[in-house]
Amino acid sequence: MWRRIIYGSGFASFWVLVGVVIYFTTFYQPANCFDGVLNGDEVEVDAGGSCVRLAASSVMQPNIVWAESFEITPGQYNAAAYIENRNAVAATPELRYTFTMYNGTSVVAERSGTTVLPPNSSYPIFEGRIFTDGQEITDTRLVIEPPEVWIPAMAGSEQFRTTDIDLQNVDERPSLDVRIENTALTGAQDVEVVATIFNDVGKAVTASETFIESFEPRSTQNVQFTWPNSIAKTVRSCSIPTSVVLGIDLSGSMNNDQANPPQPVTDALAAASTFVGNLNPEDKVGVVTFATDASTVQTLTNDQASVSTVIDGLTIDPASETGYTNTAAALQAAAAELGSERHNKNARRALVLLTDGLPTAAGDIDAVAEAQAAAEALAVSGADVYVIGLGEQVDQTFVRSIASNSANAYLAPSRSNLATIYAEITASLCEVGPTKIEVIAKTQTNFAPLR
Repeated sequence: MWRRIIYGSGFASFWVLVGVVIYFTTFYQPANCFDGVLNGDEVEVDAGGSCVRLAASSVMQPNIVWAESFEITPGQYNAAAYIENRNAVAATPELRYTFTMYNGTSVVAERSGTTVLPPNSSYPIFEGRIFTDGQEITDTRLVIEPPEVWIPAMAGSEQFRTTDIDLQNVDERPSLDVRIENTALTGAQDVEVVATIFNDVGKAVTASETFIESFEPRSTQNVQFTWPNSIAKTVRSCSIPTSVVLGIDLSGSMNNDQANPPQPVTDALAAASTFVGNLNPEDKVGVVTFATDASTVQTLTNDQASVSTVIDGLTIDPASETGYTNTAAALQAAAAELGSERHNKNARRALVLLTDGLPTAAGDIDAVAEAQAAAEALAVSGADVYVIGLGEQVDQTFVRSIASNSANAYLAPSRSNLATIYAEITASLCEVGPTKIEVIAKTQTNFAPLR
């Protein structure tokens, strides 16, 4: 019996072996993750199962969080967006995208490209130096194509950590200095780093990009982001100080309401003095008065108490009763002071101008056009121009024409409105909440190789 069992087992094993050989040599097709055929244990063609590529049906598609364009210089923009990848390990080495920029309903510019998308976080897409032939971008839209390839990534957002973020010279040659650490045990090549600045409500206001060619494991590097022009008006955090000049109309019409005390100048000076007292300690303030001529009665200083004393002591020169209202000279004097060495290069610049009438001048001079040109030059230089038009007879069109934007034009039908308006301007100069700066790096180095 034992001999029969041995012979039978050997006979059966022989034919099983023959069958296996016939199957593998005749019928079996091994899985090939690069043959363009669904075979083996693949879930999709060349994806899933034992293939490195992941099946698209098993991963969550990326999601667009936001897309914005930021004016860098007139007619030149940077575009940025955040893309969320909710997969824990699935990533794509090639995400195709297209930015489309609009002015109203008209397409101003388009920019397409590809980027890597690591796993388990939101990552930026950045396109710089987008030229619009002087047209303003009012809307930015992003379209991303479904990735063709998903593969595991060995590291995600936790690989790079940022410390020591320092924003400097926001009003001249803005720079953001950042220290970045590669926390991984492996090095990284061609690391793309994008810095995005958000306002107090979480809206992106500007962005910049830089690259690290080679990043050693467990090391740190210092990187710098720069902007060609001032971002002081863009980043409105109260952590950034302000250099502000008060322009005060002391022409004869400012004491026409009553003689003792002269009004509306008395209440105007009191409101301006209160405005100075509400500024932050780091802010600098100066004072320019104007009637027939303009005079810088106080240069920019941090000594706000002394500035309030100067304002409280201002009076209308009797000669101004029959003089002119030289608004252009006031704007030019303010521009000179805001451009002086007393201005803090890490501060925004602003002029708060109070007037009760149209500019006037002797002879054939177009005082209105002259004032508008001076205001435009000041705004183009990067300063915020706030204008308060005092009195029911003030020319509203003129007030709006010299303010740097419509939101900076205020109308005060009576002097009782001045305190409220100055308080609104104080709030406008800086946001209550902090500015948030995010620096995110990504690289293709840690993607699993397909072969």
